[in-house]
Amino acid sequence: MKFFIDTANLDEIRDAKAMGVLDGVTTNPSLMAREGRKDTDALLKEICDIVEGPVSGEVTALDAEGMIAEGKTLAALSKYIVVKIPTTLAGLKATRALSDEGIAVNMTLCFSANQALLAAKAGAAYISPFVGRLDDIGQDGMELIADICLIYENYGFKTEVIVASIRSTEHVHQSALLGAHVGTIPHNVIKQLVNHPLTDKGLDAFMADWDKLQG
Repeated sequence: MKFFIDTANLDEIRDAKAMGVLDGVTTNPSLMAREGRKDTDALLKEICDIVEGPVSGEVTALDAEGMIAEGKTLAALSKYIVVKIPTTLAGLKATRALSDEGIAVNMTLCFSANQALLAAKAGAAYISPFVGRLDDIGQDGMELIADICLIYENYGFKTEVIVASIRSTEHVHQSALLGAHVGTIPHNVIKQLVNHPLTDKGLDAFMADWDKLQG
């Protein structure tokens, strides 16, 4: 499973890359705003230079024509840019138009298998189902991932499933078991993945024995 980091923070991105696990980045207007920078295009280019892998930058237009125009502008920033478009009727039209021009699209805010099916048929390179937000309203987000993965396998779609709105290490675990192509994971959750009390206990014992050998 590929690991994307869900952030626009350069320090978090550099840290994840230094861990040796980073494959890409997803951003959105909320994450970009959190960094307090108005030069969002420049920030996206900096992220692309660090990652040298897929970086999702989101459009803000709500109509197909606006999405297409914004998507082309974003794609011109770097060969690594993936245009992030909401899963709406206008988004489907924009996705088809951009994908026909060879521009990779990540359809976001997906909450149903039907939406994911439409995204794949429209030529999306990625679909981003939001598991945490479904969990928040009492639905099983991981059940949606299982459904989408099965549908895509049934018909040989090339669209990759990005598990989004990941809230915990268990979300990552379940995503990998279900065969999701990508998890886009917050920085703090990536760091938590390595933790295990037996690892800490074993390391403490090894170091204590080493200290004894040193006299």
